[in-house]
Amino acid sequence: MSSFLGSIGRSMARGTQRVQKRSPSHSNATSPVDTVAPTSIFAPPPPQAQKPLYLCSPFVEAALVKGNFKTIVMLPKYVDIMEWVAVNMFDFYNNLNEFYGTIAECCTSEACPTMAAGSSLSYTWINQERKSVHLPAPTYIDYVMTWIQNLLDDENVFPTKSGFPSTIKHVYRQLLRVFAHIYHAHYNQILHLRSEPHFNSLFAHFLAFGREYELLEIKDVKGASSAPVGIGALWEKWREMGLLEG
Repeated sequence: MSSFLGSIGRSMARGTQRVQKRSPSHSNATSPVDTVAPTSIFAPPPPQAQKPLYLCSPFVEAALVKGNFKTIVMLPKYVDIMEWVAVNMFDFYNNLNEFYGTIAECCTSEACPTMAAGSSLSYTWINQERKSVHLPAPTYIDYVMTWIQNLLDDENVFPTKSGFPSTIKHVYRQLLRVFAHIYHAHYNQILHLRSEPHFNSLFAHFLAFGREYELLEIKDVKGASSAPVGIGALWEKWREMGLLEG
């Protein structure tokens, strides 16, 4: 796909390994297709909370692409829109999975006991009994990535078979949650790898693509007033900078 996405793999090829995907083994796991609007752990915000590093200069400006990301998500001439969406979602999944692989050793059940995406927000999983349960972030992400990989391998769904539009929106929402957790809990590790231009560019591309093809729900990226998603502020900042459109 875009040249900057291809550069991600080359820039991180040395000294990193892709995270191994494991099939969910817990008996109460289920498909995230059944996931409803995220519920939250509510807690009073800490006094005078520091601004997240991803909102601070120069990190918020770090990117491989200059200008508005809308220009790289436009549908090419003579390309079927569903094929275009499917190919891009395949690339988003693979590139995000590569990034997660580089910080996976820091995302443990002890360090990330919930799928936190903000100071007062943790996503929950809907199990087979249709109960919302809190899972450690690595378990949640493992379930998501395994589920998506199984969809990608299913010729009855991908690239554009029956039910594709609704399925792809669920895939997009779950990938957004993985982005949200990495920004909230592991951006320090991204900085340590000096990969913030690549990661920011991947996420900005992901957001622009979601808006262009009606995959992104604003409530998912911003959250509720009582439990905001951390990346919601990043979305607003990039809009102010002209990287993204509203």
